[in-house]
Amino acid sequence: MQNASGVEGIRRLASGKCVPCNNAKPFTVDEASERLNDLPGWVLQSGTIEREFRFKSYLAGLDFAYSLGKIAELENHHPDLFIGWRRVRVVLSTHAIKGLSQNDFIMAARSELEYSKTSRQ
Repeated sequence: MQNASGVEGIRRLASGKCVPCNNAKPFTVDEASERLNDLPGWVLQSGTIEREFRFKSYLAGLDFAYSLGKIAELENHHPDLFIGWRRVRVVLSTHAIKGLSQNDFIMAARSELEYSKTSRQ
């Protein structure tokens, strides 16, 4: 997380609640790109947003992935997590609408907050 305004944008997004969106329309590329302004380090990739988080140890990455899994269960919105040596890649999309919804950006912001408090050792 970068500056104070960036932190505020992340906190604002993270305060949202994931909701069912079966009948929603996926965000356009422009809508998704604009929402990414509050999420430095996240990139738009053909209907998904993703970011790789780095750690000083494999176990720290596992702990982070586990904490995201618990958050995802509470929100009923599950990212794809790819765990590697000292890194975790988080990929978000809303499968029900085959694209991006507000839920993805909420979970991305929650990932940022979790990363800021997880030991990277």
